Amino acid sequence: MDKIFLTSLSTEAVIGIFDWERKVRQRIEVDLEMSLDLAAAANTDSIDDTLNYKAVAKRVLAFVEKSQFQLVETLAERIASLVLAEFPVAAVRVTVHKPGAIRNSRDVGVIIERNRNA
Repeated sequence: MDKIFLTSLSTEAVIGIFDWERKVRQRIEVDLEMSLDLAAAANTDSIDDTLNYKAVAKRVLAFVEKSQFQLVETLAERIASLVLAEFPVAAVRVTVHKPGAIRNSRDVGVIIERNRNA
Protein backbone atom coordinates (compact mmCIF):
# COMPACT_ATOMS: atom_id res chain seq x y z
CA MET A 1 0.00 0.00 0.00
CA ASP A 2 1.25 3.46 -0.88
CA LYS A 3 1.46 6.27 1.66
CA ILE A 4 1.13 10.02 1.81
CA PHE A 5 2.57 11.68 4.90
CA LEU A 6 2.33 15.04 6.62
CA THR A 7 4.90 15.86 9.28
CA SER A 8 4.82 18.39 12.10
CA LEU A 9 1.44 20.00 11.56
CA SER A 10 1.71 22.51 14.38
CA THR A 11 -0.97 24.45 16.24
CA GLU A 12 -2.21 25.14 19.75
CA ALA A 13 -5.06 23.58 21.70
CA VAL A 14 -6.43 23.14 25.18
CA ILE A 15 -5.22 19.73 26.28
CA GLY A 16 -4.29 18.20 29.60
CA ILE A 17 -5.59 16.92 32.91
CA PHE A 18 -4.38 19.66 35.26
CA ASP A 19 -6.39 22.78 36.04
CA TRP A 20 -3.74 25.09 34.62
CA GLU A 21 -3.73 23.10 31.36
CA ARG A 22 -7.47 23.72 30.96
CA LYS A 23 -6.84 27.49 31.01
CA VAL A 24 -4.07 27.80 28.42
CA ARG A 25 -3.44 26.69 24.87
CA GLN A 26 -0.44 24.40 24.43
CA ARG A 27 1.54 23.55 21.35
CA ILE A 28 0.51 20.32 19.63
CA GLU A 29 2.18 18.72 16.63
CA VAL A 30 0.57 16.06 14.48
CA ASP A 31 2.18 13.64 12.04
CA LEU A 32 -0.04 11.70 9.64
CA GLU A 33 0.80 8.72 7.47
CA MET A 34 -2.13 7.77 5.24
CA SER A 35 -2.31 4.57 3.22
CA LEU A 36 -3.99 4.47 -0.16
CA ASP A 37 -3.40 3.28 -3.71
CA LEU A 38 -1.54 5.98 -5.64
CA ALA A 39 -1.21 4.10 -8.95
CA ALA A 40 -4.05 5.95 -10.68
CA ALA A 41 -2.67 9.34 -9.65
CA ALA A 42 0.79 8.38 -10.85
CA ASN A 43 -0.66 7.38 -14.23
CA THR A 44 -2.99 10.33 -14.76
CA ASP A 45 -0.99 13.06 -13.01
CA SER A 46 -4.32 14.43 -11.76
CA ILE A 47 -5.21 15.69 -8.29
CA ASP A 48 -8.63 14.08 -8.78
CA ASP A 49 -7.00 10.64 -8.51
CA THR A 50 -5.13 11.20 -5.26
CA LEU A 51 -5.53 12.55 -1.76
CA ASN A 52 -5.48 16.32 -1.48
CA TYR A 53 -3.09 16.57 1.45
CA LYS A 54 -3.60 20.32 1.76
CA ALA A 55 -7.29 19.66 2.46
CA VAL A 56 -6.35 17.02 5.04
CA ALA A 57 -3.92 19.40 6.77
CA LYS A 58 -6.44 22.23 6.93
CA ARG A 59 -9.17 19.97 8.29
CA VAL A 60 -6.98 18.34 10.94
CA LEU A 61 -5.52 21.66 12.10
CA ALA A 62 -8.99 23.22 12.39
CA PHE A 63 -10.18 20.21 14.40
CA VAL A 64 -7.20 20.27 16.78
CA GLU A 65 -7.49 24.03 17.35
CA LYS A 66 -11.13 23.65 18.46
CA SER A 67 -10.56 20.53 20.55
CA GLN A 68 -10.40 20.47 24.35
CA PHE A 69 -9.47 16.92 25.30
CA GLN A 70 -7.72 15.85 28.46
CA LEU A 71 -5.61 13.11 26.87
CA VAL A 72 -3.43 13.06 23.77
CA GLU A 73 -4.71 9.50 23.30
CA THR A 74 -8.23 10.83 22.79
CA LEU A 75 -7.05 13.54 20.42
CA ALA A 76 -5.13 11.00 18.33
CA GLU A 77 -8.14 8.67 18.16
CA ARG A 78 -10.47 11.46 17.06
CA ILE A 79 -8.02 12.63 14.40
CA ALA A 80 -7.78 9.09 13.04
CA SER A 81 -11.57 8.77 12.97
CA LEU A 82 -11.90 12.11 11.19
CA VAL A 83 -9.36 11.23 8.50
CA LEU A 84 -10.92 7.82 7.86
CA ALA A 85 -14.43 9.28 7.72
CA GLU A 86 -13.72 12.28 5.52
CA PHE A 87 -10.93 11.22 3.17
CA PRO A 88 -10.40 8.23 0.83
CA VAL A 89 -7.70 6.45 2.79
CA ALA A 90 -7.50 2.79 3.74
CA ALA A 91 -5.54 3.37 6.94
CA VAL A 92 -3.97 6.14 8.95
CA ARG A 93 -1.14 6.39 11.44
CA VAL A 94 -1.43 9.39 13.74
CA THR A 95 1.32 10.72 15.96
CA VAL A 96 0.38 13.46 18.41
CA HIS A 97 3.28 15.31 20.02
CA LYS A 98 2.97 17.47 23.11
CA PRO A 99 6.41 19.09 23.22
CA GLY A 100 7.53 20.48 26.53
CA ALA A 101 4.96 18.54 28.56
CA ILE A 102 7.62 16.70 30.55
CA ARG A 103 10.47 18.56 32.17
CA ASN A 104 13.86 17.44 30.86
CA SER A 105 12.23 15.90 27.80
CA ARG A 106 11.96 17.44 24.36
CA ASP A 107 8.73 15.68 23.50
CA VAL A 108 6.05 13.24 24.60
CA GLY A 109 3.12 11.82 22.68
CA VAL A 110 1.28 8.85 21.28
CA ILE A 111 1.20 6.92 18.03
CA ILE A 112 -1.91 5.08 16.91
CA GLU A 113 -2.77 3.19 13.73
CA ARG A 114 -6.33 2.69 12.52
CA ASN A 115 -7.79 1.24 9.34
CA ARG A 116 -11.09 1.49 7.59
CA ASN A 117 -11.91 -2.22 7.99
CA ALA A 118 -11.48 -2.34 11.77
